[in-house]
Amino acid sequence: MQPPTSHPDDWYRSRLAPPTGRVRVVIDTDTANEIDDQFALAWALRCPQQLDVVAVYAEPFSFAHRRASYPAGAHDAPPFNPPGEGMARSYQEIIKVHGLLGLPHAGRAFRGAAAYMAQPRTPVRSEAVDHLIATAREHTPGGPPLYVLALGCVTNIASALLLAPDIAERIVVVWTSGYPSHAPHVNHSFNLEQDLWASQWLLDSGVPHVYLPGYHVGAQLRLSLAEVERYVQDSGAIGGYLHQLFTHNPLWAILGNNPTLAGEPHSWVIWDLICIAWVLNPAWVPSELVRTPVLMADKRWQAQPGRHWMREAHAVERDAIFNAFFSALRR
Repeated sequence: MQPPTSHPDDWYRSRLAPPTGRVRVVIDTDTANEIDDQFALAWALRCPQQLDVVAVYAEPFSFAHRRASYPAGAHDAPPFNPPGEGMARSYQEIIKVHGLLGLPHAGRAFRGAAAYMAQPRTPVRSEAVDHLIATAREHTPGGPPLYVLALGCVTNIASALLLAPDIAERIVVVWTSGYPSHAPHVNHSFNLEQDLWASQWLLDSGVPHVYLPGYHVGAQLRLSLAEVERYVQDSGAIGGYLHQLFTHNPLWAILGNNPTLAGEPHSWVIWDLICIAWVLNPAWVPSELVRTPVLMADKRWQAQPGRHWMREAHAVERDAIFNAFFSALRR
């Protein structure tokens, strides 16, 4: 499927050029999902000289579609709550992170969709969607874009693109989710599969898109408990809270294990740091331009000649990213 608003290849190459200078961003996040969003949000808010974080939007999320894959005794745990409850808890978590950093949240934190799309091309309106549209329209087509950092499912972003197609010329979406676009695997990616119709529209809308695969790429951003204890825990109120999250991961309620209680060394992938890393220093997340694939109903990629360009990451500088993150927390 071709995008509804067609642009020449050179337009996409220009819009997808790595950002320079201070970057204006909004962050779309399922902050209460596990622990990586809080790490990413804290990093972004700690870098005001490099990132102008205009707003943070709460996304819907739920593990309900995966319930059968987890132990029966965990089926009533909070991660299985409906997506609207996940969004509400994420909104409160956004406020909490701002407070721990000593930053005001008023006029910066917004509730997103209370449900996924009910059918294809059916937007879900919310205060986050309305704010994204208004903020994007502050940018002129062809001028410096608003970078929309998508750390979860893209219901809010796809809804905004459906309600206001003109913003596709004013924004660049930076999203982390499934496998590289050339991979044959089914994309069992939480960010991609929750609202498959929204994911499909993000790719079909023609919006300039920086795709940061989670598997094989973002998955390299694995952080150990020893590193958290040495470099994060003592970094003020936010450091203490990130350490608490690391040792009390909400997903353990459905995974059925808690390595901290067992006294076992462990690590966790801090997936969402990759979006912050790319806008702070694109060299930390090497990428190239590729043709945007079609996302099929079976969650597989399908190549289609003539599709618009997107930028796709193929590696990460793991140590450089974590060193910069630790440094930001200590500031």
